[in-house]
Amino acid sequence: MKRSDVPKALIIGGSLGGLFAATALRAIGWQVDVFERSPAVMDSRGGGIVLQTDVLQHFRYAGIKHTNALGVRSHDRLYLDRAGTVVHKEPMPQTQTSWNTLYNSLVSAFPAEHYHRGMKLVDLAQNEQRVTAIFEDGSSAEGDLLVGADGAGSTVRSLVLPGAGYTYSGYVVWRGLVDEDELPDFAKSQLYEDFVFQQDPESLMLEYMVPGLNGSINPGERRFNWLWYLKAAQGPELDAVLTDHDGHRRSHSIPPGGLAVEQDAYIREKGEQQANPAFRELIRQTKDIFVQAILDLKVPRMVFDRVLLTGDAAFVPRPHTAGSTAKAAQNARSLAQAIDDIGDIDTALQVWQQQQLAEGQRMGEWGVSMGNRIMGIT
Repeated sequence: MKRSDVPKALIIGGSLGGLFAATALRAIGWQVDVFERSPAVMDSRGGGIVLQTDVLQHFRYAGIKHTNALGVRSHDRLYLDRAGTVVHKEPMPQTQTSWNTLYNSLVSAFPAEHYHRGMKLVDLAQNEQRVTAIFEDGSSAEGDLLVGADGAGSTVRSLVLPGAGYTYSGYVVWRGLVDEDELPDFAKSQLYEDFVFQQDPESLMLEYMVPGLNGSINPGERRFNWLWYLKAAQGPELDAVLTDHDGHRRSHSIPPGGLAVEQDAYIREKGEQQANPAFRELIRQTKDIFVQAILDLKVPRMVFDRVLLTGDAAFVPRPHTAGSTAKAAQNARSLAQAIDDIGDIDTALQVWQQQQLAEGQRMGEWGVSMGNRIMGIT
């Protein structure tokens, strides 16, 4: 950019979406500060992620180096029945990574002194070409651009689009991770380095391998990642699923270690009754099961003068698309490229918005169609 001063961006949200935006803008010479509302270090959240090309392109664009491969390669797709018999098999190589692996790579490439924890946004203000973020502790920050990358429950979105929120799909996903060396040999041999499914009416289970908690992809040091999509009716049933062990009703997810005793017992018992033997062992060996409501979200706009929405703050695609993380990476890289190529920030934002809106809507509609078909929702 041809400017006499260094432009500054304020990134609200310090998870993957925020770090994608932060590292992309730094790559074109911007000063960037990230504000994360959680005071704790985010080192054990989330589960497996299918590694898409957009993420790899972002790492190259931002100049992020990683010493190890980012994921574990799977070879075939297997479809099992409840008895564990292979009913279909086809070669479909792909790579799976994990939230931890991507987060650790991104945060290590960003200056620690510009990553601020425990900063809860409560308001924002704009004045000509500047935007100010106001935080709960009374402090504020000013920049040329404010990026709302604070997820499905985005505070930024609630300020610029009051009333625009997500809707519940009608089903949830139960999830877990098991260290490779903790799974019995018979189960390990059936699941090893493959993408494995069990499809039942109104239910889908799947499994794939991801790097270990420390990012290792060495055999014996990786993890098995499993997911189980099940219906939960809105109202008392969903409320019970999303009420944690302290009796607090969470908005849309319960992290590892937070599941209520009754819900932990429910999903383990259901596994004993309905899962094939290998998947049953996965559930048995999972220490901390976690759960997420499957949500739908789309916005009519992503740009509000010098405030914008990216990633899940703008569009939440269903996980069957395997596209949420890739979309956040693509949002960020395209934003930096548009600003760098066009020069004028406001013009660049409008060009960026036009393309990203269309892609977000396309992915959202595709995910709804696929998810409803899988779960038997009409």
